Amino acid sequence: MGMILLILVGAVIAAVLIVAATKPNVSQIQRSATINAPAETILAHIQDFRKWRAWSPWEALDPELNRTYSGQDSGIGAIYDWRGKGKAGAGRMEIVEQSASKITIKLDFIKPFQAKNIAEFTLQPQGDTQVVTWTMTGPQPFPIKVMGTLFNMDDLVGKDFEAGLNNLKTLSEDPETAKLVDQESAAS
Repeated sequence: MGMILLILVGAVIAAVLIVAATKPNVSQIQRSATINAPAETILAHIQDFRKWRAWSPWEALDPELNRTYSGQDSGIGAIYDWRGKGKAGAGRMEIVEQSASKITIKLDFIKPFQAKNIAEFTLQPQGDTQVVTWTMTGPQPFPIKVMGTLFNMDDLVGKDFEAGLNNLKTLSEDPETAKLVDQESAAS
């Protein structure tokens, strides 16, 4: 009985490793939302990392999250470092490109695992609204491929993207809330 169990466990582990080896070397997670606000309003909430506290799905994960802002106040060269004691982990974001319809962020995770990704927010006008697409792309080393075999990372992180976009929608479509966020971010 013990030998059969050992063989079965070995077969399951081998199957997971084989499936992981067939996964692509680059991963991409993407979600979109339609926001009834001007592009400038939406971009203002993305290009200033201090304003992320109002809409980012990860900002509330750790009440003791240590945030450091450096570089430019917003736009290209704005930098945000975070260090958490819980689920938020640690990492760094820097805006490396920006136009009237796109913001590109270099996103480096330090904890709980190291990863280098690119996050992009693109805005596509659609009548009086904007279709905002949030994309994260990065290399997928073998340990992440194994994790992705056991858990659907697109579903897990995608839910966070959806929550963040919904928060961004609410914030961008409500001028009164946006004014409060502007006041709070100016004070930090």
